[in-house]
Amino acid sequence: MTRDWNEEHLSEIPAVQVLERLGWSYVAAEELEAERESQKEVVLGGRLKKEIKKLNPWISDDNANRAMRAVTGIQTASLLEANEKLYTTLTYGVSLEQDLGDGVKGRTVRFFDFEKPEHNEFLITRQLEVRGARQRIIPDIVCYVNGIPIAVIECKSPALGEKWKHEAVEQFHRYQEIGEEYRGLGAPRLFETVQILVASCGQAAACGTVATEHRFFSEWKHPYPRTIADVEADLGRKATPQDILLYGVLDPENLLDLVRNFITFERGQNRTEKKLCRYQQFAAVNKALDRARKARKGAGRGGVVWHTQGSGKSLSMLWLCLKLRRAKEFDNPTLVLVTDRRDLDTQISNTFEHCGFPNPERADSVRDLRDRLTGTAGRTVLTTIQKFQELMPAGENGKLDKKLGNHPVLSEAHNIFVLVDEAHRTQYRSLAANMRRALPNACFFGFTGTPIDKQDRSTLTTFGPYIDTYTIEQAVADGATVPIFYESRLPELRVIGATLDQLFDRVFADRSVEEREAIKDRYASEAAIAGAPKRIEAIGLDLIEHYTKFIQPNGFKAQVVACTRDAAVSYKETLDRLHAPESAILMSGSNDDPDRLKRHHTTDEQRRDVIQRFLKKNDPLLILVVCDMLITGFDAPVEQVMYLDSPLREHNLLQAIARTNRPLDSKDYGLIVDYWGISEALQEALAIFAPTDIHGALTPKGDELPRLQTRHAVAIRYLAKVRSRNDLDACVAALEAEDVRAEFDEAFRRFAQSMDMLLPDPKALKYADDLRWLGKIRQAVRARYRDGRVDISDCGAKARKLIEEAIIADGVQILVQKVNLFSKELDEKLKALKSDEARASEMEHAIRHEIHVRLEENPVFFISLKERLEKIIQDLKAKRLSAAEALQLMLPLREDLQRPERAAEKLGLTPTGHAIYGLLRRAGKTDGVGEPAEIWDGEVLDDVSRDLAAAVEQELNPFVDMVDWDQKDDVQREMRKTIKRRLGDRYPREQKDRAAAEIIDLLKVRRGR
Repeated sequence: MTRDWNEEHLSEIPAVQVLERLGWSYVAAEELEAERESQKEVVLGGRLKKEIKKLNPWISDDNANRAMRAVTGIQTASLLEANEKLYTTLTYGVSLEQDLGDGVKGRTVRFFDFEKPEHNEFLITRQLEVRGARQRIIPDIVCYVNGIPIAVIECKSPALGEKWKHEAVEQFHRYQEIGEEYRGLGAPRLFETVQILVASCGQAAACGTVATEHRFFSEWKHPYPRTIADVEADLGRKATPQDILLYGVLDPENLLDLVRNFITFERGQNRTEKKLCRYQQFAAVNKALDRARKARKGAGRGGVVWHTQGSGKSLSMLWLCLKLRRAKEFDNPTLVLVTDRRDLDTQISNTFEHCGFPNPERADSVRDLRDRLTGTAGRTVLTTIQKFQELMPAGENGKLDKKLGNHPVLSEAHNIFVLVDEAHRTQYRSLAANMRRALPNACFFGFTGTPIDKQDRSTLTTFGPYIDTYTIEQAVADGATVPIFYESRLPELRVIGATLDQLFDRVFADRSVEEREAIKDRYASEAAIAGAPKRIEAIGLDLIEHYTKFIQPNGFKAQVVACTRDAAVSYKETLDRLHAPESAILMSGSNDDPDRLKRHHTTDEQRRDVIQRFLKKNDPLLILVVCDMLITGFDAPVEQVMYLDSPLREHNLLQAIARTNRPLDSKDYGLIVDYWGISEALQEALAIFAPTDIHGALTPKGDELPRLQTRHAVAIRYLAKVRSRNDLDACVAALEAEDVRAEFDEAFRRFAQSMDMLLPDPKALKYADDLRWLGKIRQAVRARYRDGRVDISDCGAKARKLIEEAIIADGVQILVQKVNLFSKELDEKLKALKSDEARASEMEHAIRHEIHVRLEENPVFFISLKERLEKIIQDLKAKRLSAAEALQLMLPLREDLQRPERAAEKLGLTPTGHAIYGLLRRAGKTDGVGEPAEIWDGEVLDDVSRDLAAAVEQELNPFVDMVDWDQKDDVQREMRKTIKRRLGDRYPREQKDRAAAEIIDLLKVRRGR
């Protein structure tokens, strides 16, 4: 039945049932209360101590207690700091000294048996109450392993629609007290040991970890190592996304694997972020490890992991290294991480160092690399592939002796694992051959962000078959990346091909054919033409206009890719001359460069500073100009647009355009603006890959047009019955129903989003008038029906500007701003409205808003006014009243709202006393709402309630003068006793508790006013 369509029946209970199938034991929260000394205690101490002794049978009772205190007694300045320290404690154990007959030595105490999940206790409970400093929280499901809270599940009803995830994550933020607005409202101590947070609604689910922001809570779409078919066979029904996540994340074996091997704390410039892997990373790493285990020797040990750009390839490499390092069967392996570019080497190195990976060593030279690989085992070495080259001495004739050209063998060990980044590029050429000669028995894993060519079999031959793939389309569907749109804006000044040949033939007609060809080769290359000052100036003007109108207002940044270093300098100088937003140029330099280029040379430290500034959304550095830097391996979510003026091809082209696909805040898409004419090269690049691999790689902006048309039609439909578009009152009235308003609001948001994507394409302009019109109506509706603050931030800057300009031009501001119920502005506003219906509606919603805002300060008084208002509205709808008559009846209501103290004065009470009087009078009735109890008549009840209200207020004044009385349980307990004592025998006994509780709640509300 629909009455059971709530979070408990649709999400919470089904989740518990699935977890029980997975091996978790359910214990009611009431039973666990007996195991906790207080509701502030989050670890089940008795169970933890028992498991410590079971997993560490040698341990003394005193050391068991010390181990427990290592978990329960931590003191830190922040939740994330405590969580990181406890993560290390729980995954690595603690060292305690104990004599086992061989002297006092440090022994490692384990809290979990990661190798054998069945040796641990897995327990779940529902609705466990946890006390924080000031408030209590009641998480839906808490998952304990060995008495330690490891995961928390927050369930919502799917009836919330798209809001379910936001509300669940926001509740997690309150529980953890993330944000100033939640300080003191949660119980962060519960989350000090928690590693996984699950938000679910039965029909959908997402997971994150402690302090995870909304946008990083992600779905878990595959229950690896099971298949979805396995899950459905186990359940005997079709699996929901919630089921799949629970099987994939909270299966005991997977959970322990995730906790131990797939969580990292990544340190940035100003903050630390805790990161949990995504489902494709978990599967790829474990598949790679499984392949290495099953084929201990030979070519079958390795393979290729293709996970599209922006899906966390560096972290996947980190987690694979971590698991390889911990796998006992590999006997302390040596790990070698190889890139083919220095900047990628730096990126991988930074990822490992920032995540606290133990002792990564970066090879500085060919000789240094050899020393490290021929040294002790168990190292983690980071290098570029260029360091796998031979140091060959010169022969007698000064030439290299080819007989010495074979790279020496550095190690024949079988427990060497080589992880190669961007494995499709140079790794299978001559340097790669050297790498394999140097390490003949190593296991090679290739990682790439772009798929392997259909014609290219050498990469797969070198590394082995695919281990795991995660396509561009999958990443966009999961929200791991945003779609990339393509727009061609070729400058008219560009002269290429046959036209250029004709021009040179005519100008140099006096030269021989051979001479003309030599002149063309030297002075008329595409790059030379592309760097022509007039062409770059024309592009610069267009680029600045495009960026400042359509990208900068959304808060995002840009990258300009030039074809040569000379052209890059021209772009930088042109942008400066044309007063563009602040820009910087990054390019390689040479001592042979002319002074014009040397002025833009930068040191490594200066380049790092520029990149850090660019990555900060609020930094005024908005545009980066590059030639060949930062077009691969550069992770910059703040970049939304790439202005491409370079003949990139194949993998380099696909990697370059992927710079814009990282999600951030309200970023819905990335954009490539093509000034070179890469469409043919783009088609060639896409043609060399399998269609399924690159589907969705790049979308022409025109492809958004059909969706824009559909979304426009949906939004317009809500006002289809309005006779005149100019009748704002009728338009607003058509959206009076709350559910209709909500649907319209969502339809408008989607329409504006598509407009934001497509503008300034002329095809979108025909919808601009409708966007302005609907925007005005949306503003007026929000003002009329008091749905909260006017907010069009989700419209996109371009759409928002259209709306804002329309509102100013058409003078709609009379309905945009909220007007106080008691101000002269409301009277003027009512006069400005054309019909009695509109005036009555405006007055109704103004009164309703005022009652809603003030209800808690005097519930009985304002509820009575609300009932009077509802009676008027019912009579109006039933046509027992005209709109003019209803408006006249509302005026006395408005006066009563304006002066509630008048009613208090008539009874000789203060405003607070009057509010207490109302509560006492209501509670003094038999059921709180009906007739007075038999021992009283109505007049006696009024008199007694009035007298008692004055007395109770006087008795409570000393309490409410105390600092923070509303946060102190003992003070409120005394207040309740005082109220009940003062009520004495003159008041019905069975109503005293209710009256006391209501009065305390009332005083808390009024205290804040």
